[in-house]
Amino acid sequence: MITVLTATYNRATTLPRLFESLCAQTCMEFEWLIVDDGSLDDTQSILTGFASSAPFKIRVVEQLNSGKHVALNSGAAHVSTPWLFIVDSDDALVPKAIATILSSIDQPSDEGTVGLCYRKAYFDMQLLGVKLNVGDMPIILTPTGAGHLFKGDLAYVFKTEMLIRHKFPVFPGEKFVPELYVWNKIGDEGLIYFFPNEILYLCDYLDDGYSRNFSSNLRKNPKGFLVFYWSQIGRETSIFFKAKYLIRSVQCYLYTLLNRFS
Repeated sequence: MITVLTATYNRATTLPRLFESLCAQTCMEFEWLIVDDGSLDDTQSILTGFASSAPFKIRVVEQLNSGKHVALNSGAAHVSTPWLFIVDSDDALVPKAIATILSSIDQPSDEGTVGLCYRKAYFDMQLLGVKLNVGDMPIILTPTGAGHLFKGDLAYVFKTEMLIRHKFPVFPGEKFVPELYVWNKIGDEGLIYFFPNEILYLCDYLDDGYSRNFSSNLRKNPKGFLVFYWSQIGRETSIFFKAKYLIRSVQCYLYTLLNRFS
């Protein structure tokens, strides 16, 4: 029913933690598809070891280092199940994650469902973002609206066909496009059910990760950020956010010019 899709680059030190969390799942009705984005460490040998002992199917796709967004494009094209769950290589899942998702897939009665979304927490189980007093029933939101409501990163599960249909744009020389750009496009296709207080995903923010290196990533990937910011101007309803993304778009134009002449 579902594939755990992981893009990885030089994460030999954290992949075992994710693997152990997958082995600890209460339901093994999933496969793990890893896209190795040109790792230069021991990733390949570690993945080979995993495949020999895992209680679930493991497949590995290799590509030249191109960025996580390209890895997700490649991975989606190789997924053979109707649903996929994107899990980063430096993160992990709680033991009930797969079982919870599989039980939720059949719950929404609307055939227009394109995704499910759950909460993330740090490894000490401290919730990312805010806790909502809205009960446990899923609510329908757009990814942009959910970002404003939950104020923290979220764990998305999508119909595979949606990620195949809405590929991340690729810009020569750049290796990043904000994921929300594609999540919004998927949300345009149908309904995404958000489980407001269900924690399935554990994470941390490493020193070399995207979240802690925003300014550097913006300078290196201005076209990828520009396509996101420009789309957000039309999606946002508040003047504050429209102005914010307009300013960011101008920054992207300037960085694009600077990169061209550097």
